[in-house]
Amino acid sequence: MSCAPQPPPPIVGATPPGKSIYQSAARRFAAVVVSDRMDIDDWIGDRFSRQKAPKDADGGSAVPITADGYFLTADHVLASSTGRQVFVLLRRDGRLRAYPARIVWRGSGGDVAVLQADVATPDHYRWTPTSQWLPQGTPVMHAGIATGFSSPAGKLITPIPPDAGFSGNHRFKHDIPLEPGDSGGPVVDANGLLVGINSAVEYLVPLETAFFIESEANRPNVRRLMSVIERDRKRRPAPAVSMP
Repeated sequence: MSCAPQPPPPIVGATPPGKSIYQSAARRFAAVVVSDRMDIDDWIGDRFSRQKAPKDADGGSAVPITADGYFLTADHVLASSTGRQVFVLLRRDGRLRAYPARIVWRGSGGDVAVLQADVATPDHYRWTPTSQWLPQGTPVMHAGIATGFSSPAGKLITPIPPDAGFSGNHRFKHDIPLEPGDSGGPVVDANGLLVGINSAVEYLVPLETAFFIESEANRPNVRRLMSVIERDRKRRPAPAVSMP
């Protein structure tokens, strides 16, 4: 007989994330761009015009998770990053700015990666409690850069156990459709706390009509993740952090 704790019953009819949660997510907007260019300021300054767009650019969403410039993104966003420049894009002084970032850690199996840029991020995301279950039906929204701020709130399709319930990464599903660019973006509960990050979307494609099924996301073991960040802090010299 298994002694593993059983998940709580599904949540029904809970209040979804409201307008203030969407506004909070907008203030924490972050994106990732991977390019051979050493500078993409002209492209950003020209409102991402196609004429000035890097022809080689890849990208996705990002999530600030500490006050000193550590971010999460989906590992597959960095698939072609070898030998190329990685930038994190943030809103500063009413406009987007690009900050060179370095890859701290990649977990391809869990599709999660950690980046660090020398920029202060005091308004970062806090995690949902690591000791608690997140039941099926928990209301969530996502803040991926492609559709996050226009998508209605949804809910968890699968429950998420406490960190002690999994050793590395926990893959979960929610019912909000995603688009390219949403990968690596935050999945947030009704209190504005970070649940996990977007990874992929699944469609059923009979004939020529695609029907949305569910979206996949990942929650790393938060304690282990923060240990990775703390080790990195000790290894690197004190950064010249750019203040907002």
